[in-house]
Amino acid sequence: MTMTRGGMARAWGGTPVHRGYSVVVFVLLASLDNVAIGLVPPLYGPIADAFAVPRGMLGLVTATSFVVSAAAAVAWAYVGDRANRKRLLMVGTLIWAAGTGGSALAGNFPLFLAAQVVAAIGLGAVGSVGFSVVTDLISPRRRGLVMSFWGLSQGVGTLAGTLVAGLLGNTDWRRPFLLLTVVGLAATVAYLFTYDIRRGQSEPELAGALAEGGDYDYRISRSDLPRILGRRTNVWLILQGLTAQAAFGSLVWLPVLFSERAEAQGFSEPTAVAVGSVFATLFQLGGVFSIVGGLVGDAVQRRTPRGRGLVAAVGVLAAVPFYLVLFFVPMRIDVPDGAGAGGVVGAVLASVFTEPTVGLSLLTALLALALTSANSPNWFALIADVNPPEHRGTVYSLGNLVNGIGRAAGNGLAGLAFRALAAPFPPPLNFAVGLAAFQLFFVPTGVMYWLAARNSPRDIEAVYALLHDRARHVRAETR
Repeated sequence: MTMTRGGMARAWGGTPVHRGYSVVVFVLLASLDNVAIGLVPPLYGPIADAFAVPRGMLGLVTATSFVVSAAAAVAWAYVGDRANRKRLLMVGTLIWAAGTGGSALAGNFPLFLAAQVVAAIGLGAVGSVGFSVVTDLISPRRRGLVMSFWGLSQGVGTLAGTLVAGLLGNTDWRRPFLLLTVVGLAATVAYLFTYDIRRGQSEPELAGALAEGGDYDYRISRSDLPRILGRRTNVWLILQGLTAQAAFGSLVWLPVLFSERAEAQGFSEPTAVAVGSVFATLFQLGGVFSIVGGLVGDAVQRRTPRGRGLVAAVGVLAAVPFYLVLFFVPMRIDVPDGAGAGGVVGAVLASVFTEPTVGLSLLTALLALALTSANSPNWFALIADVNPPEHRGTVYSLGNLVNGIGRAAGNGLAGLAFRALAAPFPPPLNFAVGLAAFQLFFVPTGVMYWLAARNSPRDIEAVYALLHDRARHVRAETR
């Protein structure tokens, strides 16, 4: 049987509408893992009170979730690089939805922790397997842009989790978890209508061979691990997660900093929790500029194969001074105590224009987040650039495992640091000093991105040559 090139492309590539739908689904649903993680920190106080445990125990829950999710992602990704990725994503989504629902129904702290661990296991599939799928949908020229949406969706997920937790959970902490469970079930249905993306279909070197009816049937094996770590760019992309995520992990305490500031000004705990969540959400909107970081990365990469690493290095290093300023700008919060969610949101937004210190803090936060957001899309795109299709999910998951360890360390150690600093620096100053100190971890992160940029040209060229060679083999097998 013969088939035209256009007919074959439709057979394995899907219609443009179907491709667009699939990209949107995978990108949007990638945000859900961060929504789930973002639910807990704003509710540390109410959950701790409900279970009669110290707040630090809830920090342990978040840290445990980071590590479990990242560790599970390695297994999910390895299987995903060998098997049907769509089914794995659906199973993973159902698992984390079950864990999130169990969190809402937990009657004591051990059950809550167990439910969060179950949710974390399922969440590991969303990022690692989903990343592998999306890289097979996007051509190298546009990877930075599309990966910026992928990274932005995760940042938006964190903001959504923070906002939903603060506004919906300030009087009943269980409600946000129940809502997210329903969303998870709806996500599973959405997966049903995406199509099965073939490995390597976005690679220009393979496009001709696949369009002629060939099949890219290379799969990862255990013997590939030394080869993966032999790519020096991979080593630096993986290791930078220890320091970068130590800094980012500490930022989950940002709602607590603003809540403490509100309580110091005399607000009740429910109002302070809502205020902290809204301020933290507002101040992290700079993450939307990851789109700019992705576009800049694409543009510079077309000029030099070192481009993506250099853009990420400059971004994280330039952001450090703005973070240091952000935590120490004095703020006067003018919100009616006991106001509803709408009243709190309106008052916080108004304070941006009526309180100069709030406006200055917002500007500083936007600049800091805009600069560090160049990290995410270029990290994603570089992993795709320096690895063949069958390795990408696993490399991403290895990086995500190190990210999880760094993020858990940042989250957990920040809590210890805040308690240690409480004696010389009374709250909320102890939170400001501790958060500022943790942002210094961005300095070694920038150095490691610079080292990745030095090695990336050689690794990109090696993958280019490998795919050209495999395209010849694919064509030979179809004749």
